[in-house]
Amino acid sequence: MSWTLSREPTPICNPLCRFFRCAKKALDFKRNPPWCNWVNAACIGYKCPYAECVQIKLLQDGRCGLFVKRRTEETEHPETARLIPAVGVKAKKKLDKFGI
Repeated sequence: MSWTLSREPTPICNPLCRFFRCAKKALDFKRNPPWCNWVNAACIGYKCPYAECVQIKLLQDGRCGLFVKRRTEETEHPETARLIPAVGVKAKKKLDKFGI
């Protein structure tokens, strides 16, 4: 099996991704698999404390943020759900004091 750098990012961060970098600059791609000269062993990818992403998209679980779609939810706040009818300033302060 030959190891080649991928031109596109990979779903799980690994040393073959073009955006992967070693903070210690100890990664050697001439060996198969990519070798870490810092610990003299095969590179463990995103699990290494010195793993970095040039795009700053490395998530803690090792996934690439370029592949994660943002999920937003519209939530209605309980305070805005029930509207208080127009009341005087004193009454409003008392209601706020009681959390109503």
